[in-house]
Amino acid sequence: MNSQQTKPYRVYSVWLKEHYGEKVYKIPINIPVTCPNRDGTLGHDGCIYCGEKGGGNETLSDMLSITEQMEINAKYIGKRYNVKKFIPYFQSFTNTYCAFPDFKRWIKECIRPDVVEIAISTRPDCVTDEQLFFLQEIKKENNIEITIELGLQSTNSNTLKIINRRHTLEDYLDTMKRIKQAKLMACTHLILDLPWDQEADVVNGAKIISEQGTDFVKCHSLYIEKNTELARWYKEGKVELLTKEAYIHRAILFLENLSPDVVVQRLIGRAPKEDSIVTNWDTSWWKIRDELEAQMTNENYCQGRLFSGKR
Repeated sequence: MNSQQTKPYRVYSVWLKEHYGEKVYKIPINIPVTCPNRDGTLGHDGCIYCGEKGGGNETLSDMLSITEQMEINAKYIGKRYNVKKFIPYFQSFTNTYCAFPDFKRWIKECIRPDVVEIAISTRPDCVTDEQLFFLQEIKKENNIEITIELGLQSTNSNTLKIINRRHTLEDYLDTMKRIKQAKLMACTHLILDLPWDQEADVVNGAKIISEQGTDFVKCHSLYIEKNTELARWYKEGKVELLTKEAYIHRAILFLENLSPDVVVQRLIGRAPKEDSIVTNWDTSWWKIRDELEAQMTNENYCQGRLFSGKR
């Protein structure tokens, strides 16, 4: 690991400073898109855990233009964290699931001198070659990085069906291949404590995303947002969540089998308390992170210790 790296895994903030030469922060961007799992193309109800905001808990209204969102967020974040470079992050729902002219316009609108990268969150089955070619050109013309964030969540096909993802592992493998061919960066999202996954699935997930060349990973626990199918299952006793200790165990197992080259953007997520029934065992996300790091340090665990695959 890099000399600046003091954690037992590769930390995103360290990578950002090394890569861009200074502190860089993400700016959440909200655009008026939905998801094929909501608009009837694949389904109407979405994934069993997906709330009304579609993961965009920190975004501004999509009624504001991208320029306005950039101005408001850059001013606030820049002042609060003393940062001058930003990554616009298209966060809520499926941000490549839209008409191509709209996609082009939205991407171009967030390019400004203080932007060093653009991050786009989407599903593995909703990225077209036309979009990738356009993003490749944007990267070259503006000398910025492009990261496609793919919500994989699990590599277990049965689990993907249960949580109603309506995409396959094969979709992820195909899209990762095309992202890498376009020389763009990729971030993979995984839920490490899905009750239908076993520890072997967590290990398999670490190996697969490593071998596919993901640059980054985001991990989070399964939390229950209000007015979701998962909330109904929980109320009816149809699902039992894993414990905090089990999550930490799985997260360590995941990290140890993850390539040491992959940068960890997030070890555990969070959702607003007012939108949730259960989030992270009523424990602050940073306390869980600190507990996980302490356990890894005390027991001499580290990212990549058990990784033996190829990149």
